Amino acid sequence: MLTIREDDLSSPQTLELLAIHLNGMADTSPPGHCFALDVSGLKAPGVTLWSAWDGDRIAGIGALKALGDRGGELKSMRTHPDHLRKGVGAAILEHIIAEARRRGITHLSLETGSGEAFEPALELYRRRGFESCGAFADYVASEFNQFMRLEL
Repeated sequence: MLTIREDDLSSPQTLELLAIHLNGMADTSPPGHCFALDVSGLKAPGVTLWSAWDGDRIAGIGALKALGDRGGELKSMRTHPDHLRKGVGAAILEHIIAEARRRGITHLSLETGSGEAFEPALELYRRRGFESCGAFADYVASEFNQFMRLEL
């Protein structure tokens, strides 16, 4: 059974999974197109990170960044390689959506990449109702990145 809790990035397991995430994003994104948040970005005001745990083992992470237009941005979604295809991403996504609603956020946006490595995440977002949209916040559209939005 998964337990999802707010995470302060003090756990070695959380930091290890974040490193996996950052390395994966750097490996699958062209130079200048990786917008994943590092530890300092995830500790910034307006950003909340959650981690999912299967007992004492980390299963995934996901974050919510507050935007100034009553919107929120989904960040740092990553399932640990040992927990792929077990519903971890969907559980974290549902948790973040519920928290966004509780905070009065009216829509969630996300930026992600293109290509085979991104397809599982894109499918998860589409199944949950996210739809393609234009660039938002400070992002600039390119041939690589994709933008999605979910109205809450």
